Amino acid sequence: VRLQVQNVEKPLYRGTFHCFQSIIKQESAFGLYKGIGSPMMGLTFINALVFGVQGNTLRALGKDTPLNQFLAGSAAGAIQCVICCPMELAKTRMQLQGTGEYKQKTKNYKNSLDCLIKIYQKEGLRGINRGMVSTFIRETPSFGFYFLTYDCMTRYLGCEAEDSYVIPKLLFSGGMSGIVSWLSTYPMDVIKSRLQADGVGGVTQYKGILDCVRKSYHEEGWRVFTRGLTSTLLRAFPVNAATFATVTVFLMYMKSEDNLPECEPSPVIHQPSSL
Repeated sequence: VRLQVQNVEKPLYRGTFHCFQSIIKQESAFGLYKGIGSPMMGLTFINALVFGVQGNTLRALGKDTPLNQFLAGSAAGAIQCVICCPMELAKTRMQLQGTGEYKQKTKNYKNSLDCLIKIYQKEGLRGINRGMVSTFIRETPSFGFYFLTYDCMTRYLGCEAEDSYVIPKLLFSGGMSGIVSWLSTYPMDVIKSRLQADGVGGVTQYKGILDCVRKSYHEEGWRVFTRGLTSTLLRAFPVNAATFATVTVFLMYMKSEDNLPECEPSPVIHQPSSL
């Protein structure tokens, strides 16, 4: 977020690792965890919603084809925006608060919940949903590629329940799914971050998505749309590897115990196999 929104004329960070070092040096290691409350509150619901909607949509579509995998994932991505957008708004505002300060002199927000409450009091529902359209444009195709890539990777690697290497294969498939997902729509993530950060400090720069794209490109060139990509990909692989592998193994276990006989495990490989 900090790399995506920093002023190009007076940049604070030269890149991912310089940003990492600077935050620790200037704000202590706790600076790396600013805004953690928002994901902690929202990610559980987001993942439950995403995997639930994807599985049910795939069943409703009938056939397990690559196109249906993409459509089911896209449907899941679109619906979870309702939670994702406010969550990321609070995260962005919290992460930008006290930039470069070891001990923050003034705090606009005490925590993520306080941040959302104050934004709502000042701007109403429109303020809470700032960046909703850009989030929707980013998440819808992104989750389509997310589930499609996972399905293709697990098929290609031949993931089987009795395979002694099934866990590493699932982790690798999940990690690659996260990377492809982010690469597919990353420029829109930059725009979303800029729109959600807009207004911090009392200055509003952008009228909307197109205005943000135009001004960002005019001032910084095409490279602006890759700002922070390295740090995003470094995060994406382990996070999504853990997410997909955990969900898949859990559903495999539940199926083997016959606790959920009526459920088809949505992210589990849908090829003819014991899995």
